[in-house]
Amino acid sequence: MARNELGVLNALDAAKTQWYHFTAIVIAGMGFFTDAYDLFSISLLTKLLGRIYYSVEGHPKPGTLPPGVAAGVTATAFVGTLAGQLFFGWLGDKLGRKKVYGMTLMLMVICSIASGLSFGKSAAGVMTTLCFFRFWLGFGIGGDYPLSATIMSEYANKKTRGAFIAAVFAMQGFGILTGGIIALIISAWFDHSYKTPPYSVAGKASTAPEADYIWRIILMFGAVPALLTYYWRMKMPETARYTALVARNAKQAASDMSKVLQVEIEAEEERVDKIGIAPSNSFGLFSKEFARRHGLQLLGTSVCWFLLDIAYYSNNLFQKDIFSAIGWIPKAETMNAIHEVYRVARSQTIIALCGTIPGYWFTVAFIDHLGRFTIQLMGFFFMTVFMFALAIPYNHWLSNNAGFLIMYSLTFFFANFGPNATTFVVPAEIFPARLRSTCHGISAASGKLGAIVGALGFLYAAQNKDPKKTDIGYPPGIGVRNSLFLLASINCVGIFFTFLVPESKGKSLEELTGEIEEGDDNDMQHASSTQTVPV
Repeated sequence: MARNELGVLNALDAAKTQWYHFTAIVIAGMGFFTDAYDLFSISLLTKLLGRIYYSVEGHPKPGTLPPGVAAGVTATAFVGTLAGQLFFGWLGDKLGRKKVYGMTLMLMVICSIASGLSFGKSAAGVMTTLCFFRFWLGFGIGGDYPLSATIMSEYANKKTRGAFIAAVFAMQGFGILTGGIIALIISAWFDHSYKTPPYSVAGKASTAPEADYIWRIILMFGAVPALLTYYWRMKMPETARYTALVARNAKQAASDMSKVLQVEIEAEEERVDKIGIAPSNSFGLFSKEFARRHGLQLLGTSVCWFLLDIAYYSNNLFQKDIFSAIGWIPKAETMNAIHEVYRVARSQTIIALCGTIPGYWFTVAFIDHLGRFTIQLMGFFFMTVFMFALAIPYNHWLSNNAGFLIMYSLTFFFANFGPNATTFVVPAEIFPARLRSTCHGISAASGKLGAIVGALGFLYAAQNKDPKKTDIGYPPGIGVRNSLFLLASINCVGIFFTFLVPESKGKSLEELTGEIEEGDDNDMQHASSTQTVPV
């Protein structure tokens, strides 16, 4: 179908890659750097929290977080993220991307610092305040998902749009890596400064009193990158697609993009007004027309993200448990508390370097050549293959740590060179501008629901089948091997739901969404000039 695109939108689609693209990637990407640091750094610290607050004098094993507390500490940020994705996604369509963008960043800064200052007279008090602040931290993080993806998609040209959006998301990898590095530096410093014998020798005394500073410093560091980018976020102009297609301010859209692109762009006020009242722009999220045009697409993006995050967050958050199960991290009682943080952080850093970061940037390099559909399908397929390859000969991997590390890294590589990136990219491209942030928020919230299922489910499922070998307070589970079988099966289901997601490579956003259609010029002459867009 022929298209009658606005001059300002055509200029964005045809623009050559230039400095403002990279500036937008860094400004938006630093939010995701912070997101990943904050969400995943807690996995480095749960064993330390258990030792500090829940060790029992004379017990043969160091203290661990009780099941309810562990679930709360791990999942509250995800619950907050889910709520933030829905709320800020909707708000980004109502008020504009820019107006909401600064709110999310300041919320992350304040709550990162507050998490490290969690207080209480008892262990329960400290954990309660930690969970409270991590919920609101997650709420701010949640807003960054739909806003960053939408802003980048609306700024990008159509030739390299996928790579730009994926590059924003790829900053997650550096956030995860930095979390591991900061934990390594802090734990090594404290381990050298406050030497204590292992738990098997000294019991509770193996946890130096100063260890309580470690988790607080690591959590508070998450405020630094967010704070550094706040000023630049506030300087970014509103996207032309929101200004023209949603706010219907042709002059402002042309003026903003003339400055960004450094070219003269005509303000097509009459056309913008006509497009705004056209039938293709008159249906709301809960209308039959939206269901007909985009219903299956929203189902596909939401379910794929849900399934992906069950497997992805299970693996990422509980690396320490998997590494302990295969003997890559020594038994807890053979180490002091601070050295255990060091060993867990070292493991996560190696995985981030070997599998996580390369996968993200392979997606950036190939997404506009192979396409979103191919990469997502391939990613789900190979995640299935490698998880089955870990699970079937699981006993073999117990005596072959190097082989396990390679296979385990490959699951992360194909998650990130696969659905972990594409589930973020596609919802920012295939929905109309007036609903784009909302629909991305719905898709992302489905993913975080999967993360909650994965985090809580794996917490219990990965426990040893033998009641004598479970962590304190936990019932017997199905074991790591059977958990890997289950995660592989979930990835397999993701392959089939990928077929509901359209390919968006090389097309303009308006071509994908049908917002500007040739037929609209005739229809909109009969439309009321006072017609409003339902929400």
